[in-house]
Amino acid sequence: MSGFRALGARTIAEEAFLRLDRATVMTPDGSPIKRVVVAHPGAVAVVPIIGDDVIMIEQYRTPVGRALVEIPAGKLDIPGEDRRDTAERELEEEIGFTPGRLVHLIDLLTTPGFSDECITIYLATDLEAVPPRPMGAEEHHSRLVRMRLDEAVEQVRSGVITDAKTVAGLLLAAGR
Repeated sequence: MSGFRALGARTIAEEAFLRLDRATVMTPDGSPIKRVVVAHPGAVAVVPIIGDDVIMIEQYRTPVGRALVEIPAGKLDIPGEDRRDTAERELEEEIGFTPGRLVHLIDLLTTPGFSDECITIYLATDLEAVPPRPMGAEEHHSRLVRMRLDEAVEQVRSGVITDAKTVAGLLLAAGR
């Protein structure tokens, strides 16, 4: 849809890797509106496949107050780092594998109603085991979950796996 025009934004808060902006936008009928935008550095996620299995991580997520089963992922927290390099680093840190092959699946806008976060999802195959390097309390207290890809897709369909990046990654990987 065209006709909307960004007029500007001002930062109202910053915390860790997030920035909260108040944006002003001109609507097609000429009315200015204000919107709150969470600015995010972006992230990557990876669907690691070994044979018919997918390797995921179960870790506690403070915003939802429980542990979730997810594909390995992480934010772009090293300035200038290529997304593929971030994906490889996250695989090593979280699950202890490096990919022989990394295939781009999608660039996914996670919550465009209030955030600019874009997460690039890859499919990783030809995995080689390396020592994991967990970062942060959640990763140190996480556990690996290995299951058949078709079982993981069934868990998506039944509502057991609900994390958006994981749902998208699993469904895209299964469709290849």
